[in-house]
Amino acid sequence: MNFSRALVALLAGTTFGFGLALGGMLDPSVIRGFLDFFGSFDPRLGFVFAGAVLVSAAGHALASQLVRPALAETFALPARQKIDAPLIGGSALFGAGWGMVGLCPGPAISGLALGVPSIFIFTISMLVGMAAHGLWRRQNSATYLRA
Repeated sequence: MNFSRALVALLAGTTFGFGLALGGMLDPSVIRGFLDFFGSFDPRLGFVFAGAVLVSAAGHALASQLVRPALAETFALPARQKIDAPLIGGSALFGAGWGMVGLCPGPAISGLALGVPSIFIFTISMLVGMAAHGLWRRQNSATYLRA
């Protein structure tokens, strides 16, 4: 990776982490409050999501006007665009875990800097789960790729 790409990656990651902290996404109680529709609902996270959608939409609109990215030869787009059972199941599993624990990968990694033991436990568990999925995927690659 050249210096320009590394610098842009560092700035993007720092901005992302700052945005997560500013939006309260490093605090699991904020996440659970947003998902508690019938209890002590806290709508603040909805504004974080709306801001993220606006920034993403602007980036997508800009990228669609470009012939190629500024710091790469081609755009890295997903090869598969099909909505299938693994995508739906994975999304449901992610959402259930996010709702129960109040953390997802980005905030968990950013939250490691806080030194909270529960965030370390979550991150280690997440990495173990990712490794287990990688092993399962390699063992079932023929079936997985046909789906």
